[in-house]
Parts: sequence; structure tokens; C-alpha cells
Amino acid sequence: MPLAEVVQAMRESLSNNWGNPSSVHRFGQAARVQVEQAREHVAQLVGASAREIIFCSSATESAALALRGVLEAHPSRRLLVTSKLEHTAVRNMAQHLEATGLCQVIWVEHAPSGEIHMEHLRGIFKKNAHEIALVSLMAVNNETGVLLPSPSVAQLCQEYGVLFHTDATQAVGRQSFDVGNIGVDFATFSAHKLHGPKGVAALFARRGAGISPQLVGGPQERDRRAGTENVPGLVGFGVAAQAAGAWLSQCDPLALAALRDEFEKLVRTSIPDAVINGLAAPRVWNTTNIAFAHLEAEAIVLALSKKEVFASAGAACSTGSLEPSPVLLAMGVPYALAHASVRLSLSRFTTRQEITQAAAIVCECVAQLRARTSTAVR
Repeated sequence: MPLAEVVQAMRESLSNNWGNPSSVHRFGQAARVQVEQAREHVAQLVGASAREIIFCSSATESAALALRGVLEAHPSRRLLVTSKLEHTAVRNMAQHLEATGLCQVIWVEHAPSGEIHMEHLRGIFKKNAHEIALVSLMAVNNETGVLLPSPSVAQLCQEYGVLFHTDATQAVGRQSFDVGNIGVDFATFSAHKLHGPKGVAALFARRGAGISPQLVGGPQERDRRAGTENVPGLVGFGVAAQAAGAWLSQCDPLALAALRDEFEKLVRTSIPDAVINGLAAPRVWNTTNIAFAHLEAEAIVLALSKKEVFASAGAACSTGSLEPSPVLLAMGVPYALAHASVRLSLSRFTTRQEITQAAAIVCECVAQLRARTSTAVR
């Protein structure tokens, strides 16, 4: 949920700075100042310069701008390298771009743990580097929390002269993410993942990395993304970025990961056959993805919701889908287990007491659902 200071700043912006930031009059210029202040705060969070931040309406738009924008800016390079483990914003866009003839997609192999095979990626570069327009691999998997060795991928891309985009939506605000230290060319991230408002996101585009605009019209965002800016949303983004930076400077990632591990231990102690998807790989501290055999994820999510524990089946964007997660299936998780998997997330405000309570509720709901299923089978 958004921070109280984010809501307050947005409310004040709506009330007092309602001008169009592209207008030259006083109200417009007051709004422009707010937009550029927000850009500075967001840039500082990821170690970029303000000029390298392009504001968008969502991480999906940001990723689309990176993928299609780079392909259009480099028409002599027709290959796009990505993974079946990506968020649908990247995975489905890659498939769409291939279907329309803009590119050919090469899918990087991965381990059952959800980790990318770096040697396969290197092999792709050795064979096709001069034809590759872009590599797009997410920094943190949105469903399992599995981490990408982003600096290693960036170094490999630099070695072969290939541009690198990462969907950092699940990373920014949750762990240190510095575009300069990593060496990434493009990075997608969103305000609401760091307790800002929904409907606001950004694309980091390294200065000098060619990209074609996808929304054409006005000169906003230095001619890279047309459309009147969402000033209150950007103000909220800026405040959330400041707060995230302050928190990251003093947080203890090991203690946060210990909370997640404690939750998983409590669940598995009560339900020994529960399976943690991605457990064998390095993971971000806030995400756990658990399979409960012989149940359906939708039933688990609904049961938990009634008890004020809010989970999702796969990506939040896939709500309403009755199919198991394509990410889990791509990892080799059996269909029945993938269909029985739910994702739960911690925030930086989650307490040990909440962990204990949530684990008890999860175990209770799973036991009740299994009892009903067993009765129905009889």
C-alpha cells in the first residue's frame, strides 16, 4: 500500500499544482518543478542521472518501450534474447514482436531452480552477437523471487557489444539496485512496488543507448514518451523513491530473509509436503511461492482472503486465469503442483508476529480445503 507521506504529497499536488507541466504559465511551471524533482529522486534511487529516466504509465509500458524501441532503433539487428521465466509484460511482448515480424526471439535455457544458464547465454552470444538487438532478463522473478546475476549478465553483454534490458520491477526498492554498478543499459521499474501509487513507472535508458519512442505526439520526456504527465502520481513516485532510499541505507537484508524463511519453516512443519518453488536458488527476501498438492491455487487464494491474508496465483496480472503459471511450468514444476501454487509477499513493514499469524492461517486454510476435497472424493 502507498505510504502515508506519498498519499499526502499526492493530495497536495492535486489541490495546489493542477497545471499542465508543458504550459509556460505560472501554474504549469509549478507543476513542471514537481515533475523534475520527482525525476531527480527516482534517478537517485537507481544511481542514474535525471536525464536517463523516462516516466511511463506502468512497468508494462516501460518494458514495451525498451523492447520495441530498441528493435526499431537498430533495424539491422533482428534478434531478441529473453527467457520463458519473464513476466508477461516481456514474454508476451517478445512473442508479439516475433509474430509481427519485427524480430526473432531466442529463449535462454534455465535450470529447474529458475536460474538462467549463463553458459547457454554465452553460447548464444558467440554465435549471434552481431545480430542481437537486445537481451531482456528480469533482475528478480516476480513469482518465485529468484535472483538474476545481473552484473554477470551485464558484463557478458558488454563483452559482446549487446544492449541489456532488465525488468527490475521486483528489485528496485527492495534491494540495492545501481544501474552504474550493474552495467545495465535499460531498466524497468514501478512506483507501487516501493509503496508509491499505481499507474506510474519508469524506464532507465542509458544516455547514448538508442531507442525509438512508442507514444508519438508531444515533446514530453525529451521526445521519448509523448503525453501529459501524471503530476500527482509522479510526485508520489518521487516521495516513495526517497523513502525507499532511506530505508535501504539502514535495512538488514539477512534479517528480512530470515522472516521469509521462518514463514516457510512454519508452513512446512505443519504441512510437510508443501513445496517451495525456487528454493534451491538465491531469492529476494520478500517473495515465497508455495505449492500445496491436491488443491487448486484459486481456492487457496479465496480461502486466505476471507481471513485477511492476501496471496496470488502466479502473477497478480493473471488474476482470472484458471491456467497454472507459465513460469512454474517452464521451470519444470509438474502441472498439478503448478496449479496448486500460491505466491505470498512480505513488505519492509512485515513483523514477526504477522509472519506467525499468516503461517497459522495458511496452514489452517490448506487443512480445511484438503478435508473438503477428501470428503468430496469419498
